[in-house]
Amino acid sequence: MYHNELSTWEKLTTTTTLTRSQSAVIRQTYMLLGVSVFAAMAGGYIGATSETLVRFFSSTIGWVVAIVLLNVVPYIAMAARHNPVLGVSALVFDGFLAGIAISPLLFVASLMAPAMIVVAFMITGLVFLAITGYVFMSGRTFAAPRGLMIGMFVAITGAVVLNSFLNIGWLGILASAGIGIFGCVALVYSTSGVLNSPDADSPIPGALALFSGLFNVFVAMLNILLRLMGGGRRD
Repeated sequence: MYHNELSTWEKLTTTTTLTRSQSAVIRQTYMLLGVSVFAAMAGGYIGATSETLVRFFSSTIGWVVAIVLLNVVPYIAMAARHNPVLGVSALVFDGFLAGIAISPLLFVASLMAPAMIVVAFMITGLVFLAITGYVFMSGRTFAAPRGLMIGMFVAITGAVVLNSFLNIGWLGILASAGIGIFGCVALVYSTSGVLNSPDADSPIPGALALFSGLFNVFVAMLNILLRLMGGGRRD
């Protein structure tokens, strides 16, 4: 999605001095990411509480439809990246659709281990808020190592605190903290890529990339926690 000359290591260790344009774009990117996250939450709730949608997306046809739409809609958003109305609408629909697409997983989790949904959502949300807060408070400099440290600290602390309320056990703490740290790395990596790319002239592509990473972290965390707690499998 982006073209830049930074290596993976550089994206995680580089301190980037931002121009006024870069600073504005990355803040808009995270604002749109937040909109996508809320759209995904709405889609997930609607999907998980609808037996019809759960059955459809549990079927082969539903799975194919979800895969096709989840690949087509981002292309529409990219094509309309300079059209604020159409581009943002496509971005919101992508988030909403992503939430509905995992309705079978959310439905199973709600029956087998509803607390795990809370854990996965809270850890993912805390990491998102931590990196978002750092981006907005960092001014004209983005230091990837500092962002990593903040995100990792929040992920570990969040897992420990959640255990005191939900009793997820040591395996649950390690899994939650580990995937939360991975999510932090993914966000910082993608953010560095956006900031150091000559193609980042719109916040929409960056929001798509960041949402994809955050969404995959949530799904992976929920799957792993369900398996650790004997909560069944993903349908």
